[in-house]
Amino acid sequence: MTDMRRTLLWVVFTMSLVLIWDAWNKHTGQASIFGGSPRPAVTSGADPAKPSSAAAGVPAPAAVPTPAGVTPGAVATLPTPAPAAPAGEVVTVTTDVFKATFSSQGGTLVQLELLGYRDHADAARNVLLLDQSAKRLYVAQTGLISSQAGVSLPNHLTPMTLVPGERTLAPGAQELSVRFEAAGADGVTLAKTYTFRRGEYTIGVRHELGNAAAEAVTPQLYLQLARDGNPPEGESSFYFTFTGPAVYTEAGKFQKVDFKDIAKGSASHAKSGNDGWVGMVQHYFASAWLVPQAGPREFRTAKVADNHYTVAMVLPLGELAPGATVVHEATLFAGPQEENKLAALAPGLDLVKDYGWFTVLSKPLFWLLDKLYGVIGNWGWAIVALVVLLKIAFYWLNASAYRSMAKMKAVAPKVTELRERYKDKPQQMQQEMMRIYREEKVNPLGGCLPILVQMPFFIALYWVLLSSVEMRNAPWIGWIADLSAPDPWFILPILMTASSLFQVWLNPTPPDPMQAKLMWFMPLAFGIMFFFFPAGLVLYWLTNNILSIAQQWFINKQLGVLGK
Repeated sequence: MTDMRRTLLWVVFTMSLVLIWDAWNKHTGQASIFGGSPRPAVTSGADPAKPSSAAAGVPAPAAVPTPAGVTPGAVATLPTPAPAAPAGEVVTVTTDVFKATFSSQGGTLVQLELLGYRDHADAARNVLLLDQSAKRLYVAQTGLISSQAGVSLPNHLTPMTLVPGERTLAPGAQELSVRFEAAGADGVTLAKTYTFRRGEYTIGVRHELGNAAAEAVTPQLYLQLARDGNPPEGESSFYFTFTGPAVYTEAGKFQKVDFKDIAKGSASHAKSGNDGWVGMVQHYFASAWLVPQAGPREFRTAKVADNHYTVAMVLPLGELAPGATVVHEATLFAGPQEENKLAALAPGLDLVKDYGWFTVLSKPLFWLLDKLYGVIGNWGWAIVALVVLLKIAFYWLNASAYRSMAKMKAVAPKVTELRERYKDKPQQMQQEMMRIYREEKVNPLGGCLPILVQMPFFIALYWVLLSSVEMRNAPWIGWIADLSAPDPWFILPILMTASSLFQVWLNPTPPDPMQAKLMWFMPLAFGIMFFFFPAGLVLYWLTNNILSIAQQWFINKQLGVLGK
């Protein structure tokens, strides 16, 4: 048993050092020992006033299955950018939640400011979710393609005419629209209308196609998100959150796509379906193209240039006869990952809030946390209340573990004496130790197993607090003005480290001197990491520690082993 405990301690200790070293590597811009790479810089040597070729469009992706309504044997490709393409006229639209900037080149959404959220890196400015600048690339593009040879249709590189109209959502008004119009070289006209609604992070996007040519055309509509591969500015290197494309279908479910896999041409995701959406995910925020109506569609990912990636949904619009018109309605979501609202927008959209492997536990825990917030009105106290409820739920399981550890603490002097007496006879020492454990009715692993049962729940809660945008700018008390940011005075991390050390004192001292030193060192090693963690996470661990100490102190006192 002693050998097993020693092995477990060394494994935990070694992994802790590895994780701390890896976090430090990423924090200082070095390559991750797990195969990651330093954050790449956005390649933008062009005039910021003009989009570079990397920022303007995408190359032809690999061939994918052709859905119904497309000419058999041919696959339409997304447009390749022209060098030094003009940016066109720029227009800014302001609503109660957005400040959106469009370029008349393709009617592309090139910048989107979220007015209700402050930037982590600079609290004086709002979150800039979409942006096309010298530092960043993250835009929403749409256009038409066709598998017919020689047919040229309006796309996101086509100059469009901005229709005059209101640019600010007036007080009392519920919606605001901005419209672009263009005519293709082959007589196909395209009108693109963006509609904003008060209080909503969704934008209605209406495409109206007309065929003024003498021949029929078979257009396809693509809805695309293009961005660089950089994590959001201001993200901590001491914990990982996913940044990259996502694809969802009812058949394939939610699939995250790593930028590295796209670059290698090995991206694995659904390629076609009769439903689904595409999106870009990052910590706290996301964007997604949604088409709720069932119908055939393709899903494409591509690397356009160095540090420039795209994810697109391509939808066939059927044959458009001469003189005919067709209208297509889509929705662009761009905003915070508010779980309940995302679930109401589209199936699977709430999964952009990344809980990893613990989704099945994290979702009900967030539901309970949200209900507690509804009653208490403060996210910090809701966290405390949730930890209290979890400790109550696991009270008897914890009590069993603490009684076992208390008994181990009581027999520790006998075990130490045995180790000294039989230090040259390890086999006899093990036999005598097992005899003492039987006589005292002590299970050496009895304190570990109940705690292991609970770990998935507490890890799931960890991911809930790390992923919930509701923690952003949410105050608790006094100096904690933002539960998603580190404690500015490091009071919570210091208390958390001190409470962890106190727990070590309450626990039985391992008979092996090396194990004993390791038990004291581990809280200090983890404490260093918690100095860089969001205050909400540290509050959760501190509350859990305090409640655990109270229960363990009471049981130790009952069994008369306190201070031994």
